[in-house]
Amino acid sequence: MTAADISAGMRLKEIAGWNQTKEDWERFLQADPEGCFVAEWNGQVAGTVTSITYENRFAWIGMVLVDPQLRGKGIGTALLLKAIEHLDSRKVPCVKLDATPQGKPIYARLGFRAEYEIERHSLTREAMRPNTIAEADGASTGTNLCATRDASEQIGALLEMDREVFGADRSALLRSLAGCAPELVTVTHAGGAVKGFALGRKGSLADHLGPWAACDGFAAREVLEGFLLRSQRQLVFVDAVTDNHWAPALLAAKGFQFSRNLTRMYRGENAHPGRPHFLCAILGPEFG
Repeated sequence: MTAADISAGMRLKEIAGWNQTKEDWERFLQADPEGCFVAEWNGQVAGTVTSITYENRFAWIGMVLVDPQLRGKGIGTALLLKAIEHLDSRKVPCVKLDATPQGKPIYARLGFRAEYEIERHSLTREAMRPNTIAEADGASTGTNLCATRDASEQIGALLEMDREVFGADRSALLRSLAGCAPELVTVTHAGGAVKGFALGRKGSLADHLGPWAACDGFAAREVLEGFLLRSQRQLVFVDAVTDNHWAPALLAAKGFQFSRNLTRMYRGENAHPGRPHFLCAILGPEFG
């Protein structure tokens, strides 16, 4: 895949009704230009797949898209195998992805095993007032929620926590997200230490909350409330970890509705699982 193929990738993701943007495709190509592929049929892009390697600890496969008119011809499987072949050639010890119920048995036949379950939830609400971000920063919550102007400084403070929770460093990716949506960066502190954080993306359909991590239920609630005050969109998506102690109840209390199931799966040795019990919501199925 090259930058010239982004428009074709956007066409496929729009047909699928996904939330990614042109900037997301650019992030894939910047992170691993040799690990993103397209399949062609009669000279036209018929499918896509992307991969990102994190510290050579594990890699992520995403954006497996196939033109609906060409499904059933083995294009998706061929793309997936190409991505796996590429990662195996680089001796990446573990490959991960987030599978839909339809894709799960296909991935299982290729040696992927389930790690934990994820649920997509969505919130539909009235558009937020322009001064809500200032209200969020001035809210008396007992924690220090970062202001938009401090996002570039706050991102450095949360990267260490994300590495511990996620299992590998992905600071370049998170800095890119924070740079595009600094007003959505939300951090809560206690005793000078980061206790919880969230980033967000302005998708083509909705604001996407994630990653969202917290050390306890109080921090999880503060971060969620801060993010929802900062987000200006009527529609918000979040991919929550079902086994998390706090996220499901907090999302339900805010009016989020269940949309779909996903299963986090891995192939190889999962030597760096991170600390998923602190993970309220993932960055997204395409990024991990």
